[in-house]
Amino acid sequence: MFSGQKFVVIGLGKSGIGAANLLLNRGARVLALDENINATKPIDDPRFELHAGRFPSEFWKGAAAVVVSPGVPLNRPEFEAARHAGVPVYGEIELAFRTMPAGAGPLLGITGTNGKSTTTALLGELVKQHVPRTFVGGNLGTAFTLAYEKASEPPYAQHVIELSSFQLEGILTARFHGAAILNLTPDHIDRYANQQAYGLAKARIFDAQSNGDFAVVNADDPEVMALSRLAKVPLYGFTLDGRRTNPGFSGLAVGSKDKFAFTFGKAAVFTVKNRALRGDHNLQNAMAAALMARLAGIPDDAIQRGLDSFPGLAHRLEFVRERNGVEWINDSKATNVDSSLVAMRALKGNVWLIAGGKGKGTPYAPLVEAARGKVKGVLTIGKDAPIIAEAFAPLCPVHGCETIEQAVAQAAEISTPGDIVLLSPACASYDQFKHFEHRGDVFKALVRSLP
Repeated sequence: MFSGQKFVVIGLGKSGIGAANLLLNRGARVLALDENINATKPIDDPRFELHAGRFPSEFWKGAAAVVVSPGVPLNRPEFEAARHAGVPVYGEIELAFRTMPAGAGPLLGITGTNGKSTTTALLGELVKQHVPRTFVGGNLGTAFTLAYEKASEPPYAQHVIELSSFQLEGILTARFHGAAILNLTPDHIDRYANQQAYGLAKARIFDAQSNGDFAVVNADDPEVMALSRLAKVPLYGFTLDGRRTNPGFSGLAVGSKDKFAFTFGKAAVFTVKNRALRGDHNLQNAMAAALMARLAGIPDDAIQRGLDSFPGLAHRLEFVRERNGVEWINDSKATNVDSSLVAMRALKGNVWLIAGGKGKGTPYAPLVEAARGKVKGVLTIGKDAPIIAEAFAPLCPVHGCETIEQAVAQAAEISTPGDIVLLSPACASYDQFKHFEHRGDVFKALVRSLP
């Protein structure tokens, strides 16, 4: 299918390199284009050619297809010219789908503005309880092109794929047996003309579905419900509104506090008491994942085991340790105020908040209001420490700590049994760390080293 053919790969990030290796392993020739003039050749193969800088004219000539990385807009005039010349233009998800081996299991796709990574990882955990050989990746973790990078790779029985709107723009025939849209809030305003265009990109997850497939949507999100009309398959919803009924749905998952139930098929009630899934936002994620799993044939007992065993994602409300009755939580992924608000709403109280870093100019007032009655004190770090201190001073004690090392040491001294020490910076990390992962890893190492 690919042997001897020329393919053009646009962009040499994780997805682009995965696509190039996949094609080379199937005997294709690859011309890689990257507008970064400092891009270096990542693959040592005579069939791999790199052109760094401005795209050459008519680069698509003689190509079987142009494979575009998610970060590159597909509406560029060069790609339109390629399409006009009869050369297919698609993304790395489409390429991966086209190279799935015979016997490979179906795809379960997750998209939405928020919660995609947690829901994808959780669904992977639920499915693996019953189907150990399951691929979990896409926009999260391992690129889908790496699932079958080698042509000899044995097929996975199931595939759980996180999908960004950028990736969904690039699919043509990729079919998702189960497709979920979790929510829709304004995002990527630099890429889309308006919110409607952004939503329609998300809804492409439904395009290739057919008989036997299903869709899962957030019944509490009006914009998602509007997009759900584009689904051509049975529709299932998840909701926190116990008054909601089934009209328009083939079934619902209805949640409250730390449990949820299905309104279709075999009656079942699931509990969500895992520390990694605290908060209403994670109850919604759990319902979405459980619906996808149940509809994909995973038994209810396996779903409950997965809900109980899910370790959570690193740096997202990640439980680190309990010491002397104090719980320590790493939420370093909270690089803006909105993300820290999610963490604050998920916790019940007695919180010592470690916050600060390179601010993004967003007011801290909403976080202060959410902290009212929950936060015992704030320990500030980084560049925005004075601004955060000024915002929180009328509400609670503020301890200026400058560094995360000082903040951890101070929190260990002043916290008492029943308290929670939460690193949720509401800021980027670049003033003191390489990235938010580095910040979270340093925090975890410091906490674990406490005597």
